[in-house]
Amino acid sequence: MSNFIRKLNQLKPFRDLNEQEFSWVLYDVGNSAYTMLACSLIPIWFKADAIGVGPGKISSDNATAYWALATSVVTIVVALIGPVCGVLADHKDTKKFVFSTSLAIGIIACILNGFVSSWFLFLFVYIVTKIAYQASLTFYDSMLNDVTTEERSDVVSSYGYAWGYLGSCIPFLIALVAYIVGGGLSKDFMLFSPQVGKIIGFGVTAIWWLIVTIPLLKNYQQKYYVQDTKGSVRKVFQKIFGSLKRIAKEDKKVLYFLIAFFLYIDGVGTIIDNCINLGTDLGLDTVGQVVFLLLTQVVAFGGSLVFARLSRNHSTVSLMKVCIVGYTVVCIYALSLQSLWQFAVMAFGVGCFQGSIQSLSRSYYAKIIPNENGGEYFGIYDIFAKGASFLGSFVIFVVKKIGLLTGGVFEIGSFTFKSINVAIACLALFFILGYIFLGKSDKERRINN
Repeated sequence: MSNFIRKLNQLKPFRDLNEQEFSWVLYDVGNSAYTMLACSLIPIWFKADAIGVGPGKISSDNATAYWALATSVVTIVVALIGPVCGVLADHKDTKKFVFSTSLAIGIIACILNGFVSSWFLFLFVYIVTKIAYQASLTFYDSMLNDVTTEERSDVVSSYGYAWGYLGSCIPFLIALVAYIVGGGLSKDFMLFSPQVGKIIGFGVTAIWWLIVTIPLLKNYQQKYYVQDTKGSVRKVFQKIFGSLKRIAKEDKKVLYFLIAFFLYIDGVGTIIDNCINLGTDLGLDTVGQVVFLLLTQVVAFGGSLVFARLSRNHSTVSLMKVCIVGYTVVCIYALSLQSLWQFAVMAFGVGCFQGSIQSLSRSYYAKIIPNENGGEYFGIYDIFAKGASFLGSFVIFVVKKIGLLTGGVFEIGSFTFKSINVAIACLALFFILGYIFLGKSDKERRINN
């Protein structure tokens, strides 16, 4: 196994990464497989188990409501425990342990999800898996300063997202085939039961997640930490609130960035979540949704690599601004969508900037925070990342509700637009405000330096 990983590291795309950097990048390849499954097949499997008539079954509307509730529970729990986990991880020689623990819980729960037939237990195990997965990402992101230098963080972070997008397609395609031959699309293709297809889908994802993480577990060494190793839970929370107070009063570059990040990453997430709804309105079926998902993954891979190369000669902030402007254009372009080929153009645009804006945000934040408090600060970062998800969705909800009063359309002058198109166009405001606050963060950083 180690010889194979070493040979893989020597291939041209990875040759400029050292052993620790390459091991770190591989975890993005692992966790992205679960991300891909969670936003595609897992909701389908849940509804297949839940919807029906008779004991233990619920209506389609109830299934959608419970799924939304589960997502909210994950968001709230992760937002609460993220900073606490981050503070604990900042102590000497603890980051690998807490990372390994969350990883183990996530992988075991992922496997169990395939064997559960009750929709309620399915949802419970999914929540456990997602919380453990998100916790592992907090520790993983804070490892960036340990595995590379400030000068190389943009490249390494971009490589993580790039190869994560591409690598996740491998287990996903296996899971997709298992879903299809398990009768997911038609009984004509059925070779085994849907339950077996579900077991294979979750199992392949979990095994992939584990195998590509082994190099990081083996090679990672914590370089930065705090000396204080004692403290009650109360002291942990006091430290977190103390850090938030210090950021608000004294560290404007971090404060302005977190505000900017909250705004534009909300727009990014909302566009990704609602592109499927937009495609469905244009006649996109289940197969088309999967093709769209794969298209954005492949394009995001290429986009992340391009920005990784550009980061060697251009500042992180300037490249982030390019991504924000790109997303603003995508939002405005959404107004004109009337056909599937136009939707494909939009999907291509989303893919170009999706991984880049996330990877550059991660590396820029790593540069402006104290190295020894990386876990704590990335816990705060996760609060802004997870907490942002509600704002854009609320805008979509409000615009759609207003649209219902006007027959689902808006008339602006001589032009008529569907409500979902207008809703996505409104998200441009998030990117414009994010652009402004990012500029303020960069200005504060240059003044302090």
